[in-house]
Amino acid sequence: MTEPTVTEQTVTEQTVTEPTVTEPTVTEPTGANSSLVGLGTLLRHVLDEMDNDIATVLADLGTPGYRPRFSAIVRALVARGPVPIAELARAIAVTHSAASQTVAQLADRGFVELRPGEDARQRVVHLTDKALALLPKIEAEWAATASAATELDAELPFPLAELVPAIAAALARRSFRQRILESAWARAHPDFTAALAAARPTG
Repeated sequence: MTEPTVTEQTVTEQTVTEPTVTEPTVTEPTGANSSLVGLGTLLRHVLDEMDNDIATVLADLGTPGYRPRFSAIVRALVARGPVPIAELARAIAVTHSAASQTVAQLADRGFVELRPGEDARQRVVHLTDKALALLPKIEAEWAATASAATELDAELPFPLAELVPAIAAALARRSFRQRILESAWARAHPDFTAALAAARPTG
């Protein structure tokens, strides 16, 4: 009796294809043309998005008339007590003009009062009872926003907590206008540089 022939199956190795890993890309606002979107536009877009979302949180907490930009000054006044506008500006690292505008908006909404200082020309900013009543909600939003910012940092190649102060320090060393004037493109286009210099003569 003949033994049945056993035919060996040929096992072929299958080629395993590794999944393609795509690096994350930064996307512009929906519908934007990359050749038309400048750095300033993107920065304003990001800041507006964040500011608007913070404003909705404050509104939902029940802070009518209160804006996110007010918190830096309000918290500085809590920490330092009543101080002149110039000192507030230094405390939150903005210009005197910017601080004055925000204080005026706070005063219009009843969150601060301006009173004469020791120097009759000096105006001292005081928090009102209306602002003090909102402090728990203001501090809650500030803490939640700081936590969200930390978590956002973890998703970014360069943490905002390090990048933004570095940009501010670089611009303090040399303004962006000066950088524009001294850029490689400006050096190659002297008519451009001359027009800007003529608009603001020195001496």
